[in-house]
Amino acid sequence: MTAQLGSQDGPWDVCIIGGGATGLGAAVDAASRGYKTILLEQFDFAKGTSSRSTKLVHGGVRYLQQGNIKLVMEALHERGILKKNAPHLVKNQSFIVPNYKWWEGPFYGIGLKIYDWMSGSLGLGPSQFLSKDETLQRAPTLDAEGLKGSVLYHDGQFDDARLAINLAQTASENKAVVLNYFPVVGLLKQHEKITGVSAHDSLNDKKYEIKAKAIINATGVFTDSILKMDDDASAPVISPSQGVHIVLDKEFLPGESAIMVPHTDDGRVLFAVPWHNKIIIGTTDTPVETASPEPVAMEEEINFILEQIGKYLSKIPTRSDIRSVFAGLRPLVKASGKKTAALSRDHLIAVSDSGLITITGGKWTTYRRMAEDVIDVAIEKSGLATSKCNTADLQIHGAQQTADFSAPLYYYGTDIEKITSLIEKEKTLGEAIHPNLPYIKAEIIWAVKHEMCMTVEDALSRRTRALLLDAQAAIECAPLVAFLMAKEMRKDDDWQKNQIEIFNELAKKYVVTDKDRPQKLAESEKEFI
Repeated sequence: MTAQLGSQDGPWDVCIIGGGATGLGAAVDAASRGYKTILLEQFDFAKGTSSRSTKLVHGGVRYLQQGNIKLVMEALHERGILKKNAPHLVKNQSFIVPNYKWWEGPFYGIGLKIYDWMSGSLGLGPSQFLSKDETLQRAPTLDAEGLKGSVLYHDGQFDDARLAINLAQTASENKAVVLNYFPVVGLLKQHEKITGVSAHDSLNDKKYEIKAKAIINATGVFTDSILKMDDDASAPVISPSQGVHIVLDKEFLPGESAIMVPHTDDGRVLFAVPWHNKIIIGTTDTPVETASPEPVAMEEEINFILEQIGKYLSKIPTRSDIRSVFAGLRPLVKASGKKTAALSRDHLIAVSDSGLITITGGKWTTYRRMAEDVIDVAIEKSGLATSKCNTADLQIHGAQQTADFSAPLYYYGTDIEKITSLIEKEKTLGEAIHPNLPYIKAEIIWAVKHEMCMTVEDALSRRTRALLLDAQAAIECAPLVAFLMAKEMRKDDDWQKNQIEIFNELAKKYVVTDKDRPQKLAESEKEFI
């Protein structure tokens, strides 16, 4: 895609900085309206917050508790649109709210009936009251002592990084240029007005000056760093908050239903959600001072989640049961910009004196609406020819109805047949990359060929979700993945060794380790090399 940088005639219409949910959504929106669009991501697509969510497409039950009706209705509407446009990734997920006090059933039941009503025609199913026996039939590992019953409701569940990759593909199919490992290192200005960006192709060590009519800062928790490039005196607008999730084996919550705990000791909602035959439990809410591309879970956060979920399960999980732990940073808005073009409690769009357009806040569920809003602002502020948003009816790459969300390769949608054809040509590509992971060699090859997979981390963290499902297994299969990628990309042994070292160093942060784990790691490397 870098070849298109040199062949571009005149300035781009829209240049988007940031390849997470918000930036990718904006690229799809702008490109599908017919604007010449380029997106630049400093790491990999969804490397940050957008691959570290609770994997829910939801209206937000806690926002309903806070009385933010407008926000919930907008999110529920967007939930329905996303399920329609990416049916291969978004599924109907039933949630159980266990009741241990007499008043909890009617209290949460009424609230969730309102949630149903707000969903309207895009609802995923009616909520209902369950008896104690019915509750334990759906969630047999819930603590039965004192259980009165539960309220069951429906929300959406998805694979966040896979959706990000599909959005990048959708943008590309609409003639956008999307580039990962392409950090913006400076802003270009003329007469104090922004005219473009200076960017660095970090994989090929080349620099580019990219001119555009509209520059959009969609960098999430790194928003302030771009604002500082624009104006060194810019006041910070982001207050990062860390959310941590732990991943357990399915035995801790067998069946298809998730659990929602409406009020933990720190006042947050806690979810235990089935995902790729594991259970994700989270999340925490810990203020942090600085934004890191690879945040690390704190011991107190891990212990907090174990303690809170342990109150509701008959078998209490321990640290040794954790298959992976991952942390993500939320870009919470603490102040509005100098000039605000659009503002809500969910997301903020601000335009600086130079013309830099910044969008921040929000969540995955409302990414499409955020994209529509920011491109509307870009049209107004940059003098682009008016073109209406059409993403409410735009199918995302791979879209096809999925009947079985446990079927192998379901998350590829319409690409499944193409991946299967790789295996037909070379049978060994149907082999698993690790006995404890649900991924095969063909997925690694496909990722390199068609999904801009550049590193072993890309392959094991976001093209597959191996690192999040079982971090130790991901470490053990990294040499094999490096070998497969190197063969496809024509890389040498030094590249393989370097990739393995980099990935292992990162993956250690996802493992709740024993002291002898490094020795085990060295042995597993020898086995594959």
